[in-house]
This record gives sequence, C-alpha cells and structure tokens, in this order.
Amino acid sequence: MTSPNGASERAAPAAEAEGAACPLPGPRNALAARYQDPLVIRRILDRAGTVAVVGASSNVLRPSHFVAYYLQLHGYRVVPVNPNEREVLGQTAYPSLLEVPEPIDVVDVFRAPSAVPEIARQAVQIGARALWLQFHVISPEGAEIARAAGLDVVMDRCMKIEHARYRGRMHWLGLNTGVISSKRPKD
Repeated sequence: MTSPNGASERAAPAAEAEGAACPLPGPRNALAARYQDPLVIRRILDRAGTVAVVGASSNVLRPSHFVAYYLQLHGYRVVPVNPNEREVLGQTAYPSLLEVPEPIDVVDVFRAPSAVPEIARQAVQIGARALWLQFHVISPEGAEIARAAGLDVVMDRCMKIEHARYRGRMHWLGLNTGVISSKRPKD
C-alpha cells in the first residue's frame, strides 16, 4: 500500500482493524504457537503452588526478579534457582533444580534457549508438572523432552502476564485480555 506522497505504508493488523486498544503479542513462530494453548496455561496457573524460577536474580531491574516477586505476591511459593545467587526475595537460591529439597510444580525458565534441554531433563527428573519458557526462550528440544515425559509445556509466554490476563487484572490497564466476562475470577 502506498501513501499519497509515495511512501510505503503497512496494513493494520487484524486486531487494530477491529479496534483492540492494545492486543497481546501473537506467537513469534509456529513452533511457539503450539505451546500456547489457553487451556494448558490456565490449568498450570490453577494447579501450581510452587514455582522454581530458573535464572532468578536479586537485581530488582531484571524481569526474572519482577516475575518472581509478582508470583510471590499472588500466593505462589517461589524457589529461586541460580548458581550465582545465594538468596532472592528472602528465599534461598539453589544452584540447580536437582538441589531443590521440595517438590516443584512449575519450572519457569529465564535462561538462553541453549540451556533449556538440560533444564527440561532436570524438570523431568525432579517430577515437576510443567515447564514454562518465558518470552523469547524458544527451545523445540527442551519442549519435546518435557512433553514426552508428560509435563505441560508453555513456550514464549510470560507467567506473570498470563496470570494477570486470566485473573482479570490486565483489563484495568486497557489491555485486550481476550477474556469476555462480567465476573472477576477468584484467586
């Protein structure tokens, strides 16, 4: 499409064309879309009690710190996993999932995709129920390791954002949550 001055213009995405104020990001690739099933996401959020945050940081400016803080604030038990940290958010940090002395429901990963296959193997070994890969953490091999062992897998999504979306907290900011209801979900 070309404007009157000859400059190229992009066509508006469907969400903008329909009037969505701020649509949530779509999948960055087809592989990630396979691991973004809303029913799986809700099941994980509903059943989880303890979340191991792999790559958790004591630096308050890091996304892993803020997500862990948010999850703690909303009732999840957060277990930081990072060999470079001693403590995060008042919780003892462990060098690896294999050294965590309690059962883990969800392994939330803030690491490079190349680290995910080993993290997935450890998640399977400790009996975790889900592997959650944060934004831009796309690992087909890690996802397949976890999925083959029966874990639920979410890829290229933020646990904090998905919790806020399905718990009715994002609409207050004008974001399109994709959920239409007159009732606020209970925590």
